[in-house]
Amino acid sequence: MKALKIGDFAPNFELLNQDGVKIALKDFIGKKVILYFYPKDNTPGCTSESCDFSTLYEKFHTKNAVILGISPDSIKSHEKFIQKYHLNQTLLSDENKEVCKAYGAWGLKKNYGKEYEGLIRSTFIIDEEGKITQIYSPVRVKDHALKVLESL
Repeated sequence: MKALKIGDFAPNFELLNQDGVKIALKDFIGKKVILYFYPKDNTPGCTSESCDFSTLYEKFHTKNAVILGISPDSIKSHEKFIQKYHLNQTLLSDENKEVCKAYGAWGLKKNYGKEYEGLIRSTFIIDEEGKITQIYSPVRVKDHALKVLESL
C-alpha cells in the first residue's frame, strides 16, 4: 500500500466511538480534523498524549478543529478511559485495525532488537476539504499536542 503524504485526500472511514455511535471522517467536512493514532488506552504514553489533547481541546475548538483519537481498543475500553481521565475528545475503536493500516499507522516496529507488528503512534492534520496538511510519524509524546496546536 502506498504511503500517505501531505496533499493527499485522507482515506474516509466509519468507526464506532466510545458511545457506540458511528462516526465518519466525511462528517467533519468544513472543519479541521486532528486524527491521532495511539497504541493502547490506560498506558503511560497514551494517557499522557490523550490528556494533553484534552487539556488543549478548547484551543483546538477555537481554531475550527475537532480531535479524534483512534486505537485498536474496544468501545468499552474507550468509554472507561474517557471517564477515568475526563477526556473531551472523541475516541474511535478500530479493533480490526483497518483504518490504522489505511493511514500507515500499523506496521513493523522494533523494540530492543525485536521486530513485531504494532501501532505506530501517528498524527494527521486534515483540512476542511479532507486533505492531509501535516503528518507526524512516529510521534514523541512530550509536547506533541502543543506542537500540533501551534502548527494550526
